[in-house]
Amino acid sequence: MTDSSNTENNAGQIGTRTPLASTALKDYLVLDLTRVRSGPTCVRQLADWGADVIKIETPSDGAELGGPRQGPDFQNLHRNKRSLTLNLKSEAGMKIFRQLADKADVIVENFRPDVKTRLGIDYETLSKTNPRLVYASISGFGQDGPYSGRPGFDQIAQGMGGLMSITGAPDQGPMRVGIPIADLCAGLFAAQGVFIALLERAHSGQGQWVQTSLLQAQMFMLDFQAARYLMDGDIAKQAGNNHPTSIPTGVFETSNGYMNIAVAGEVIWERFAAGLGREDWITNPDYATSPDRSKNRDALNAEINAITRDKTTAAWIDILNDAGVPAGEINNIGQAFENPQVKHLGLAQPVKSHERGETHLVGQPIMMSRTPSHIASPPPLAGGHADDILATLGYSAEDIAALRDAKTI
Repeated sequence: MTDSSNTENNAGQIGTRTPLASTALKDYLVLDLTRVRSGPTCVRQLADWGADVIKIETPSDGAELGGPRQGPDFQNLHRNKRSLTLNLKSEAGMKIFRQLADKADVIVENFRPDVKTRLGIDYETLSKTNPRLVYASISGFGQDGPYSGRPGFDQIAQGMGGLMSITGAPDQGPMRVGIPIADLCAGLFAAQGVFIALLERAHSGQGQWVQTSLLQAQMFMLDFQAARYLMDGDIAKQAGNNHPTSIPTGVFETSNGYMNIAVAGEVIWERFAAGLGREDWITNPDYATSPDRSKNRDALNAEINAITRDKTTAAWIDILNDAGVPAGEINNIGQAFENPQVKHLGLAQPVKSHERGETHLVGQPIMMSRTPSHIASPPPLAGGHADDILATLGYSAEDIAALRDAKTI
């Protein structure tokens, strides 16, 4: 069975959509019920690749869970969308939502697991009238199980998922990662699940419920550290800037700061030793093999630092890269965005924000030869597309005015 639902579900497009951010997902209609970070991260992937996203917001004084609307966080998460404010606790608001849900290809939410059922907007309910619906849920710990009712937060997942136990320097206590990695990865995995479900729908003709959580995402991102435990019973510990298995890899001093060096495998080890003028290390029994270097890591690092302190970071990066050894500067965020390669890749993209005027946001890190993504429109004003969307659903100007008076929208 081929997937003709994209035109069928969206027959009679819902109002005037935003300019296309990409043509890749242009035929899909997405309802965004998400808040804070993990859910909006998922929906951003859909919006940036051209899906028609309607952000469903609560009628309010403009307050937004996750920070002010004019703040950098909100601006970066909610570009390329439209907005409809809707009171889902009212009968009229629920009627409008169900009209939209019956036309949607995708719904994404990150409420606590019981909230959507209580509101009557869960997958089981909505799929009865829209069996082709792909419904994505992101929670703290899963949709069921002993911890499913707990409130989820990124740092809690980092701790429970083992990440904080392997982050930071030894004997200095657990340390969180400097970005909300559980939130971000959960959102990215949810988006990946939506893409998979849409691909599968092309064959089955049926939608499905996509689920992930901060805890699942965090555990998955342990990756080789998780495999070391599951296969060998090896529980990793904090190693600071040292790599747990590739040695020497870490942060080393220079005459004007620090740099990263990554030496993996015997070939690069020999290049590295030669680059530092210490070919004798190659046959030194303390450093000759990877297990030897691991056992004598501290002594080797001290010898390396004694050499690297004699030249600048830039000088060593040139020497080591010319020798085929991975090495790089350690930038702050401002320096990172001023890096010529980062500028070449176009990660900082211009946008004219309703609240902030001309500014820049972080663009997609994926490049496509035919259907690239760009920031086509700023985050919407709250409810800024209500009249257009509701008119397409058959509501008159008088109906819409009444809905506003009743605070339904």
